[in-house]
Amino acid sequence: MFKIISDSSCDLNDKLKKLLNINIVPLNIQVGNKNFLGVESLSPQKIIGEMKKCLTSPKTSSPSPEKFINAFKGIEKVFVVTLSSKLSSTYNNAMLAKEIFLEDMGKKFIHVFDSKSASVGQTLVSMKIAEYIQQNLSEKIIVEKVNSYIDEMKTFFVLESLDNLVKAGRISKLKGKLASTLSIKPIMKGNDLGEIELVKKVRGTKKALEKLIDIIESEGLNIEDKILGITHCNCLDRALKFKEDVVKRLNFKDVIIVEAAPISTVYANEGGIVIAF
Repeated sequence: MFKIISDSSCDLNDKLKKLLNINIVPLNIQVGNKNFLGVESLSPQKIIGEMKKCLTSPKTSSPSPEKFINAFKGIEKVFVVTLSSKLSSTYNNAMLAKEIFLEDMGKKFIHVFDSKSASVGQTLVSMKIAEYIQQNLSEKIIVEKVNSYIDEMKTFFVLESLDNLVKAGRISKLKGKLASTLSIKPIMKGNDLGEIELVKKVRGTKKALEKLIDIIESEGLNIEDKILGITHCNCLDRALKFKEDVVKRLNFKDVIIVEAAPISTVYANEGGIVIAF
């Protein structure tokens, strides 16, 4: 028996929650003087509203090793998928938890994957693990195949709002206001190390998403064998239109749409689109 564990940056819909039976270890979110913990009690709309009212940038903190240790309990063999170690200490805390758990409890199979991604990228990695478990592959083979999948996976996102970047001091207020006035929408990506890089600045969301499809087409190999995952941050219609436009041009094996969980909402902000394949 196996158990899949991820953190609350992993975006899921009801169908995937049931299919994967995934255990979520939540990160903490702080907006101003308010702290939010958990995934079920906090809607994206709620966190968006809190962020809009707050003059400072929202902050997130990783789950403690203790929370992972509690999730490891049980007879099941464990696979863990965390958000990129370049974006959070969640991976390191999960690894520390594994070390402590094995010292205290003895022999048990636990493997922690650094997704080198976030959001729907983690979702796809979790789905891949579940697929290989269903195929009755050995733990060693699953680890090898999933690591290869992570190395090949691409993650991109388009930001509608730069508010959080301005609040965090990542860009100046002047540049943020200028970008807003000119409707500049940055296309970002996760690089091979799991760090965030700017790919291109485009005028207008519609053009940015059109350009994103061009980028998928140029960078995607063996697309017909892959699933495209789309996370939307309180903009389902935009995600559905993007899926429609993708399907017209590219022959993915499947396309899934999920809503941004609170952690992804903090990063992407309202109107943001995150994709992975």
